[in-house]
Amino acid sequence: MSGRTETEQACAAAQEESEDESEVLEESPCGRWQKRKEQVNQGNMPGLQSTFLAMDTEEGVEVVWNELQFMDKAAFTAHEEKIKATFEQLVVVDHPNIVKVHKYWLDVKESKAQVIFITEYVSSGSLKQFLKKTKKNHKAMNAKAWKRWCTQILSALSYLHSCNPPIIHGNLTSDTIFIQHNGLIKIGSVWHRVFAKALPPELHSPVHTEREDPRNLHFFPPEYGGTADGTAVDIFSFGMCALEMGVLEIQSNGDSSVTKEAIERARHSLDDPNMREFILGCLLLNPSRRPTAHDLLFHRVLFEVRSLKLLAAHCFITHQYLWPENVVEEKTKELDLSEVMAEIRRAGRLPVQWRYSEVSFLELDKFLEDVRNGIYPLMNFATVRPHTLPQSSSQALEDPQKALTPTPEPLDVETRKVVQMQCSTEWQEERRQWRLTLLLTLEDKLHRHLSYDLLPGDRARDLAAELVHYGFISQDDREKLAAFLEGALQ
Repeated sequence: MSGRTETEQACAAAQEESEDESEVLEESPCGRWQKRKEQVNQGNMPGLQSTFLAMDTEEGVEVVWNELQFMDKAAFTAHEEKIKATFEQLVVVDHPNIVKVHKYWLDVKESKAQVIFITEYVSSGSLKQFLKKTKKNHKAMNAKAWKRWCTQILSALSYLHSCNPPIIHGNLTSDTIFIQHNGLIKIGSVWHRVFAKALPPELHSPVHTEREDPRNLHFFPPEYGGTADGTAVDIFSFGMCALEMGVLEIQSNGDSSVTKEAIERARHSLDDPNMREFILGCLLLNPSRRPTAHDLLFHRVLFEVRSLKLLAAHCFITHQYLWPENVVEEKTKELDLSEVMAEIRRAGRLPVQWRYSEVSFLELDKFLEDVRNGIYPLMNFATVRPHTLPQSSSQALEDPQKALTPTPEPLDVETRKVVQMQCSTEWQEERRQWRLTLLLTLEDKLHRHLSYDLLPGDRARDLAAELVHYGFISQDDREKLAAFLEGALQ
């Protein structure tokens, strides 16, 4: 009896602790983000005084509530506009292999000032933690996994470096890279370098780097911190990460820094000469001789001719907004599984045939989901194109006066991509005009159902521009929606 009582007490205590951690401590000015008591340490936000688990009440997902505090309130207030502009640049950075900064706002009190910003929550551990666990059971990293991870990291770096102006990560280590259960790589701490460079000297105090940890010094090249350091800084750091992934661990002497001898031993332990050459190129001491992230994607150790299956999957994902949500499931129901879908004819011999019955549609769904999530990027398929980040309006800042409603106020910037579009037109006899009904599905599964009474002079491009203006779609989807409406209104 007493044993059962102790068990019940333990369960009650655990439940009470869980409820205590989920207690809401604070809300964002708009009420969407709720800060909880439970603190999290993703390792990707060096220099932050506090990081808490939070809830996105609109999407129903967990996020991270980050607090960057400044003790010099006067200096903070003097540079408030610069701080806003910096975070507005970060909010529009959008890549599947980069931890997303969702929102930010300034919180100025009598005694202190702080920036609170919401980031994507990565529940899995850091790359370093994963490598340590792997080392217990394996002597070397699987070459296929190594290539897939390198491609994803370089895909993110190529995106950042091709921005105009280029975004330098400046804090890339195996502690600021995360790997999810499905093999998706996420790079954190992208905000750090942008923010640290934008801050005047009197506001630098709260921002620290992984470089201040002696165990991470080997990730940073000799030119780091100099006036002329550039994107090559990230290439050196990536090379060290690639080396650590290849050997699973570069031995350090306790809490001290990793020695040059340990790095040399790790290099020589690599069996694959192409892998060794690839990494050595990244670790060249002369930054001007290091390859770019885009060039590395074409290195023979990573480059491969993409399968038709992967190219088709990317094409499908890109144009998914044209199809119903369950299009794969519906189309497979219509197929005759005994039908031949492909055939190789051979002279004097029987042909080789593949039938629909040999296709696993569950595996196909999973493959499409992996492509959608960014596990198989096509960054080494075409030449790099510099791209300018969309300009975020000042409304990206959380407005304390904003009403608690999911309907965006004018000029509220939408950054989520539209993955599916459907529309219909219906003639209204009483009003003697057409009504347009538009159903949009965003990448986080949010559905938007919009209706509009068409006027004789309405044009598809103007309607798309208005949807961007009022925050219903992102600027990136403007042309796509305009083309879609053009076809629907003909």
